[in-house]
Amino acid sequence: MHDSSPSSSRPSPVGRRTLLGAAAAVTAAPVVLGASAHASAAPAPRKRPRALPGGGDLGPNVLVFDPSTPGIQARLDEVFRQQESAQFGTGRYALLFKPGTYHGLNAQLGFYTSIAGLGLSPDDTTINGDVTVDAGWFGGNATQNFWRSAENLALVPVNGTNRWAVAQAAPFRRMHVRGGLNLSPTGYGWASGGYIADSRVDGQVGPYSQQQWYTRDSAIGSWLNGVWNMVFSGVEGAPAQSFPNPPYTTLATTPVSREKPFLYLQGGEYRVFLPEKRTDARGVTWGNGTPRGTSLPLTQFYVARPGVSAGTLNQALTQGLHLLLTPGIYHLDEPLRINRANTVVLGLGYATLIPDGGVTAVKVADVDGVRLAGFLVDAGPVNSSTLLEIGPPGASRDHSANPTTLQDVFIRIGGAGAGKATTSMVINNRHTIVDHTWVWRADHGEGVGWETNRADYGVVVNGDDVLATGLFVEHFNKYDVQWFGQRGRTIFFQNEKAYDAPNQAAIQNGSVKGYAAYRVGDAVTSHEGWGLGSYCYYNVDPTIVQHHGFAAPTRPNVRFHNLLVVSLGGNGQYERVINDTGNPTSGTSTVPSTVVSYP
Repeated sequence: MHDSSPSSSRPSPVGRRTLLGAAAAVTAAPVVLGASAHASAAPAPRKRPRALPGGGDLGPNVLVFDPSTPGIQARLDEVFRQQESAQFGTGRYALLFKPGTYHGLNAQLGFYTSIAGLGLSPDDTTINGDVTVDAGWFGGNATQNFWRSAENLALVPVNGTNRWAVAQAAPFRRMHVRGGLNLSPTGYGWASGGYIADSRVDGQVGPYSQQQWYTRDSAIGSWLNGVWNMVFSGVEGAPAQSFPNPPYTTLATTPVSREKPFLYLQGGEYRVFLPEKRTDARGVTWGNGTPRGTSLPLTQFYVARPGVSAGTLNQALTQGLHLLLTPGIYHLDEPLRINRANTVVLGLGYATLIPDGGVTAVKVADVDGVRLAGFLVDAGPVNSSTLLEIGPPGASRDHSANPTTLQDVFIRIGGAGAGKATTSMVINNRHTIVDHTWVWRADHGEGVGWETNRADYGVVVNGDDVLATGLFVEHFNKYDVQWFGQRGRTIFFQNEKAYDAPNQAAIQNGSVKGYAAYRVGDAVTSHEGWGLGSYCYYNVDPTIVQHHGFAAPTRPNVRFHNLLVVSLGGNGQYERVINDTGNPTSGTSTVPSTVVSYP
């Protein structure tokens, strides 16, 4: 492994999240596969490109262990040393554990590091030890512990409780903790997470300082406390509904869910499991024998390596192959075009797509059952009108039986270098499920400034019947979320308005002070949201006033439950919570203003 970490020196703090030095994304030279054309007197007939093979080696940044592998702890420590503070570095790693039992390990996870078991059930792969995220690299502050994940493992923590002190884009999926789970850093410093799904925690989950959290379709022994916004859907053992004090929003079930695809071993063969859709889901999918779903052999995937061209990836898709993106950075000079129903694009180790020249990174057709999971889209320096498009404009097909799912698909504008995009994510297809995303216009790192990493809109939903479970969208110049489709639903929303607005005029929205974090379009007649929060921290001009966090037409079937707005230390203020309803935030007290039900 080569050392791709940035310098460990730290500039002085700026604002709530500290400005960090960053390594710019390495520009990989595109590799074009296939025969080159030879000059000749007469034009030669165009040859079809040679068929691309499926399957193959997972590459150098996928580390696969079995219980007999020597030196596992040393390898884990080596990756952590590289990745601990490499917030905007180029290193990407997946740590995969074959089924069996492992003893005495502490897998500390840094940036862009994923750890996962290779069994069909978490209990097939047991670590007698810990998978740890802490915040020593950042002085005990966990609010920047982004981009890392744990999946499909059973843990028996050494001291009875596993520490998972994370912020955004750090999913904890399909895990079995045979003990407790502590979501705060050592010393109980700040933390700003997070997401758990399809997991069982036998003991207590202690958020402590975590400002917000969403837990879906899981089972827990108990839940200790809440700060601002703790949301549960389909969780056995969840605390009772009590928002705002304690700030628990609890739904007995999740209306529709389909768990994330995952890599596993059947004998010596790699396969990708595709969990089936559930309605009114509750509890884990794996508790009683084999999980329900289907699987695909790795031979049906084009196993991509960093440096491959977008043309080659599209050739693989046209051939009918799925895509497995191994860890690394991929530069795209054209969109990935997903035109075939049931296509799977699965990233390992935070595989990162960078669109060059202002193109869109991914475009999905109006087809059934596409599954996008486990990758990061990083805006390029030339403005893209969009970064991710689910369906073409005007898409109208019914996908209720087999929806498209986006899971752990993250978007970033700036931070690792200059980046711009007018709109990050556009959803046109009906019945799409967005299950855990963080769409982030960077507030720190390289290439950050009100116009430098300009990005007006985060997520725009035009399709009907779209469901978001775990929606994190932050810092956009105008609206963070705009929802124009009918019958949309959001369970858990976390937002911060852009820190760096230079003055009141810069965010003036006609006669309204500021753009809402979450806006439902005027023509929408049916929409519902549960557990939605927006925060402001206008650190360039703390006198800025934001009229409200949420905007929606006042209609009987446009309903919200458990809303809050917070001014962080009085840097900017909200006058209302939603439309003209709700109390203003209060001075410098950092106390939420809440609305339990609207209208």
